[in-house]
Amino acid sequence: MFEKQIVIDARGHLLGRLASVVAKELLNGQNVVVVRCEGINISGSFYRNKLKYKEFLRKRCAVHPRRGPFHFRAPSRIFWRVVRGMLPHKLSRGAEALKRLKTFEGVPPPYDKQKRVVVPAALKVIRLKPNRKFCTVGRLSYEMGWKFKDVVDELETKRKVKSDAFYKAKKDAQKAKAKAAQSDEVKKVDEVLAQYGY
Repeated sequence: MFEKQIVIDARGHLLGRLASVVAKELLNGQNVVVVRCEGINISGSFYRNKLKYKEFLRKRCAVHPRRGPFHFRAPSRIFWRVVRGMLPHKLSRGAEALKRLKTFEGVPPPYDKQKRVVVPAALKVIRLKPNRKFCTVGRLSYEMGWKFKDVVDELETKRKVKSDAFYKAKKDAQKAKAKAAQSDEVKKVDEVLAQYGY
């Protein structure tokens, strides 16, 4: 369903499956924000994926390496590049679709206050057999030279403390509201309103 913006919590999703769903949504005109990219899973052992990434790092321009290809280390950029590979990004349609994508490590403001969704078709617990090996993009990035793992972990810890406090306050408010709705005063008011068709 088309919405103004979809915020996806990427933790626990498989890299390629999530990227394919996101790419299709982008081509359909949907704005997509993907948070917690460091928690994305890749099927296969960590050692296997590390070797594959090392092989990728060898692919460069021998004459002038700064011309590309560019090997991103941050989890958000790795995911961004995977999605780019699923879009016709050299055509205007694909370029416009790619502009509609935002990727982040952790959950920065204002997305920490917004509803986040998951993609059931891409979840590791659903799509991968329990005995299969897997690794996280965050660990792979860290081993390949990503320098901000500790910073993101610290900020995420702070965010979770605030989030828990907000959730408890919300639950208490809901209980208080439900209790108030059962009181005699509210029932009397409801009876009077019912007479007037409310």
